[in-house]
Amino acid sequence: MKAAGTLALMGCLITVVEPKIYTRCKLAKIFSRAGLDNYRGFSLGNWICMAYYESHYNTTAQTDLEDGSTDYGIFKINSYTWCRHAKLQEKNHCHVACTDLITDDLTDAIICAKKIVKETDGMNYWQGWKKHCEGKDLSGWKKGCEVS
Repeated sequence: MKAAGTLALMGCLITVVEPKIYTRCKLAKIFSRAGLDNYRGFSLGNWICMAYYESHYNTTAQTDLEDGSTDYGIFKINSYTWCRHAKLQEKNHCHVACTDLITDDLTDAIICAKKIVKETDGMNYWQGWKKHCEGKDLSGWKKGCEVS
């Protein structure tokens, strides 16, 4: 009986992160309002394309890498350099917990992505962008979306 009570209590304490998968147009609106359109010369289409190929617009996306680090969230931001995660001696350049990058509120992820673009070689940080978006006509990524 005591074990059942303990298990019930533990179940209440565990936080379940429900995946939020945005639509292309919803992200276009969020990204536009956050100032990503033409940020450092990268059009809104670049950001929408990159987010698609990195996470398929899934806010809770995570990929564990061979070096022991993890890529987090809609932009797949790496734990070793950009956010704080308990496993590694991180640099945490974005001054944010990695878990803050896997929520429905994209504020921290967007702020960190802007920092990455500003402090590195633009959007070359993201392999999905380099492979699928760089140098392409990306106007179709926001087609049919109302952005302001």
